[in-house]
Amino acid sequence: MQFNALEISAVALSAATATATAPRLDLYAGIHKALRAAMSDALLTLGRCDTQDPVEVSAMATTLRELLFFCEQHVLHEDRFMHPALHARAPGVSDHAADDHHGHLEHIAMLRAEVDALLARAPAHRESAALALYRRLSLFVAENFEHMLIEETRHNAALWAHYSDAELAALHDALLASVPPQEMMATLRWLVPFVAHAERCALLADMRAHAPAPAFEAALGVVRPHLSERDWGKLVQALGLPA
Repeated sequence: MQFNALEISAVALSAATATATAPRLDLYAGIHKALRAAMSDALLTLGRCDTQDPVEVSAMATTLRELLFFCEQHVLHEDRFMHPALHARAPGVSDHAADDHHGHLEHIAMLRAEVDALLARAPAHRESAALALYRRLSLFVAENFEHMLIEETRHNAALWAHYSDAELAALHDALLASVPPQEMMATLRWLVPFVAHAERCALLADMRAHAPAPAFEAALGVVRPHLSERDWGKLVQALGLPA
């Protein structure tokens, strides 16, 4: 990324001002909360991993691989749906992000290779490799956090200027329809627990209205272990679910 702090602040302020009186449909907000949560969790998991404990190392590797798959698929979904929509009506606005995406995919491949290399090392030699991987992952997370802010501000401003909410909803529905069920459940695990209560209720209410009942029940089963008792109780009450 080539954006400095002043530019980021200006973009963020511009977007906030533009939507202060009339909030628009935001296709980035929820999924980016999920990504930030998953990235933060993976970084913390790696940072505290006991590299001499094979069970802990295996669990850490699984967490990192799941994160990298999540990030990879997110890039591919945006490349397939978001960037063409932006380019169609605001040519050039997503060029920087498209370049970032190429870098992200390269970074993901490198991180995957480092996870494999770490597992292949003898336990006595894993500590230094884990620290190097931790620092590399922290850089990946930092780059993605900045990248997502630009999408949430600059890209949203372009989408809101050139698309109606109905068109944005259709774009969102088309993207969701392309996501395989297993990937969708993995996404919901990070999405539902880490959005605000109102967002959580709206998301699950929409899913209950449009998805088959078994899929909705499966989604509840995926997210329930990751909600506090208070959050689960509020959700049950809001949606009229069995206690």
